Amino acid sequence: MMICPIKSFSQRRLPIATRTFLGQSARQLKSPIVVERATFRNYSSTVKEKEQFSKSGKKAKSFTGHYIGLGLFTVTASGLVFSEKFRNSATEQVLTTERVGVVTVTLLKCIWMYSRTLNANDNSEEEYRKALSTTHKAAAELTLKALQKNGGIYIKLGQHIGAMTYLLPFEWTETMVPLQAACPESSLDDIKSMFASDFGIDLDDYFSSFDPKPIGVASLAQVHVATLRSTGEKVAIKFQHPTLDRYVPLDVALTKLVFDMIYRVFPQYPLTWLSDELQESIYVELDFRNEANNAQITDKYFKPYQKLTALRIPQIYRAERRILIMEYVGGARLDDLDYLDQHGISRSEVSCCLSHIFNNMIFQSGFVHCDPHHGNLAIRALDRKVKGHNFEIILYDHGLYRVIPQEMKVDYSRFWLALINKQQDQMKKYGTRFAKISDDQFPILAAALTGRDFDHALEGDVQSVRDEKEIEKMRESLVENDLIFDLMSLLASVPRIVLLILKTNDLTRHLDESLKNPLGAERTFLILAGYCAKTVYDDDVTINSKQRKHWSIDWIKGYFTAYANYYKITLKLAVYDLMLYVYNLRKAVSV
Repeated sequence: MMICPIKSFSQRRLPIATRTFLGQSARQLKSPIVVERATFRNYSSTVKEKEQFSKSGKKAKSFTGHYIGLGLFTVTASGLVFSEKFRNSATEQVLTTERVGVVTVTLLKCIWMYSRTLNANDNSEEEYRKALSTTHKAAAELTLKALQKNGGIYIKLGQHIGAMTYLLPFEWTETMVPLQAACPESSLDDIKSMFASDFGIDLDDYFSSFDPKPIGVASLAQVHVATLRSTGEKVAIKFQHPTLDRYVPLDVALTKLVFDMIYRVFPQYPLTWLSDELQESIYVELDFRNEANNAQITDKYFKPYQKLTALRIPQIYRAERRILIMEYVGGARLDDLDYLDQHGISRSEVSCCLSHIFNNMIFQSGFVHCDPHHGNLAIRALDRKVKGHNFEIILYDHGLYRVIPQEMKVDYSRFWLALINKQQDQMKKYGTRFAKISDDQFPILAAALTGRDFDHALEGDVQSVRDEKEIEKMRESLVENDLIFDLMSLLASVPRIVLLILKTNDLTRHLDESLKNPLGAERTFLILAGYCAKTVYDDDVTINSKQRKHWSIDWIKGYFTAYANYYKITLKLAVYDLMLYVYNLRKAVSV
C-alpha cells in the first residue's frame, strides 16, 4: 500500500550539509553513517532517485523483475482470500476478498505510478523533482483512502507512517495526519453485542447510565464513559473494535506481504521492520488483560515515587480480553499552557515530574511504556496539594511495555556520564555497545541520543536550549539525501528497544520545549544524569560483590570507590543545580 522509493546505498563522500551537521567529526568518517531520529523534520522530495535509472537499459530489466514480484504478490494475496484460516462463511469471504482487493489494487497502482516517474528520462532535474513530489502526493492519497476503508490495524500503520517525519517524504507524512485524530468508530449495536457476549449480561443492566458518544476513538479501541449500577461510580470503558477479531490475522499477513513486496521492488528502503514490529506486538495489545496487568505493576511501582512524579494511573476494575473497565480520570493536555496558568500549575514542576517518570522507567525499573505520546498523557489540577504537587500527571494506555536489559541500562548510563565528563572515547565505547552499532555509526547516534548536533554533544553542551539556527541546520542535513539512506539503515538494524528509548527522549525533549519551561533543558538534563549515576553505582556495587569476598579489604575498597564515584557525580550535579536555581531566581527578580 505504501510505496516510496529513494536511491540505493553506496560508499560516498558526505555532502556539505551533512558535514555541517556532524561538525569536525565528519572528517574522520570512512563509511556511511546512520541515525534514527525523530527530531529532524521534513525530508522533502529533493532526492535524486533518477541517477540510479540510467539510460543504459538496466532499468527495464530491473522493473521486469519487479513485475514478476508483483505477480507473485497478487497470487499470494489471492491465496489468502480462499484460505480456510481467513473465511468462515460466504459473507466473510466477500468481505475478505474486498479487503485483499483494496490492498492489492492500491499496491499495484502505487508501483505503477512510481515506475512511470522513475523511468522518465527526458525531464530536467527541476521537472523531475516536481514529478516525484506529485507522485508522492498521489500515492499517499491513494494509500490513505485504502487505510481508511479497511480500518483497524491499517489505521495504526498509517499513524506510524505519519509520525515518521524524520524519515519519509513530506507528502506522505502530511497526508497521513488525518489518521491521528479521526479513527473509524464502532457502532453502538456492535459494542452492546460484544459486551453481552463477553460479560454475559446486557450493557444496560450493568451500567445505570452509558454515554453512547465515545470520548476517544483510536485504531484498536474506543472509550466510553458510564456509571456502574452496583456502586454509582463513574468509570471509563475501553472497547476493542469488534471487527478486529475477524480481520487481524488476515491484515497482519497482508501487511507482511506488502512490506516484503516494497523491499523486493526497492531494496534500498528497508521498512520490513514495521511489519515485524506489528506482528510482534498486535496480539499483545489486543488482549486487554495484559494492559490491566501492566497498569497495576506500574501503579504499584511508582507509589513510593509520588513526590517526584505526581503520577496517576487509573485503577482497573475489571478486565476481559476485549473490554476494560477502569476508573474515570479526566484531564487536559500536558502542553495546554492556558490550563496550567489558570490553575497555578508550575511548568517547570510538570517538566521535572515527566523527567522523573520516564527516566525512572528507563534507568531504574526497566519496565517502559511503549507509546508515551501526547494522547496518552494528561494533567489534572488538584484542589489541594498531594505530596507537594497541586496536579496529577495521568498516564493512559498500558497495552504494550518493553523491558530494558540490565546491561543496556548500564551502558546507556555510562554513555551519559562520559558525555558529562567530556570523555569522547568512553562515549563511543558505551554508545556503540548500547545501540549495537559500529564506531563509524557513532557520530549520528550521539546526535540522536542528545537531540543536538555532534559538536554540541562532544563538547558536553547538551543542557543548553537548542536555538532555531541549530535546529534548522539539523533539518537541512536530512534534506541532503545521503543522510536519509543511512538513517534508514540504522532504523532497520538497531534493537527495537533502542528506538523506544530514542522515542522517549524525543517526548520529554519536545514537551520541555512546548511547556516553555522557565528552567530550560538544564533541569531535566540534571535529573537524567542523577538516574544515570545511581544506575552505574548499583552496577559497580553488584560487580564488586560478585568478584570479591564480602568484608575483605578489596571488597571494602571496591565499595568505597563505587560510592566515591557516585558521590562525586551527585555533588557536581547538586552544585550545578544550586547555581541554576540562583541564576533563574536572579533572572526572575530582574524582570
